Amino acid sequence: MSSEWKARRFWTAAATREADGGWEVTLDERPVRTPGKLPLILPTPDLAQAIAVEWDAQAEIIDPNSMPLTRAANSAVERVTPQFEAVALMLAEYGGTDLLSYRADAPDRLIRAQAEGWDPLIDWAATELRAPLRITHGVLPVPQDESSLLKLRAEVLALDVFGLTALHDLVTLPGSLILGLAVIRGRLDAELSHALSRIDEEFQAENWGRDDEADEAAVARLEQMLNAERFWKLSRSV
Repeated sequence: MSSEWKARRFWTAAATREADGGWEVTLDERPVRTPGKLPLILPTPDLAQAIAVEWDAQAEIIDPNSMPLTRAANSAVERVTPQFEAVALMLAEYGGTDLLSYRADAPDRLIRAQAEGWDPLIDWAATELRAPLRITHGVLPVPQDESSLLKLRAEVLALDVFGLTALHDLVTLPGSLILGLAVIRGRLDAELSHALSRIDEEFQAENWGRDDEADEAAVARLEQMLNAERFWKLSRSV
């Protein structure tokens, strides 16, 4: 018999209300706090309501894995807020080694697939973000122009803490700062971003057969990216 302690539901209903600096979720009138007991102040009523729905959906045993918005909000308050600049600079560094800059040198079909999928985003970065990036074929690193990297860094640093929290998964999971920025700017959605990041993997699967574990991991990454996209949108709404 397992002796592992599990948190149990102790409230009747979740609700939302205005609070100093934003909105909060309450459980039978008591405000929800982060695991570290910090106030969980949310930037929009829509995000607060969506988090309240997650709490209301809990059965007798609380399942944190079924509460992605709550977990993201906790992370924003407890982890991203105290180290905002470090997180932002870490994400900005992806621009220097962006997935979209590194192309296969063979076979021709993969080269074409990458060009068709990635070139429009490279062009978008050059025009909309004013951050042109060089591309290379093969594994040798390609140096990027410092002015482009500075513009990308400024783009990330301009976000608020909830936006940066959302961007984290939208960058680190596909391995591309450009894809992440394209999602939060509405250039594409998380599902397409995920598909574009998997051009190589899908090409290999089509040629050599699928791997169940790899496919399961890909589905999990997509779910995380969809949750991050939703967190972004809810934290922007007014």
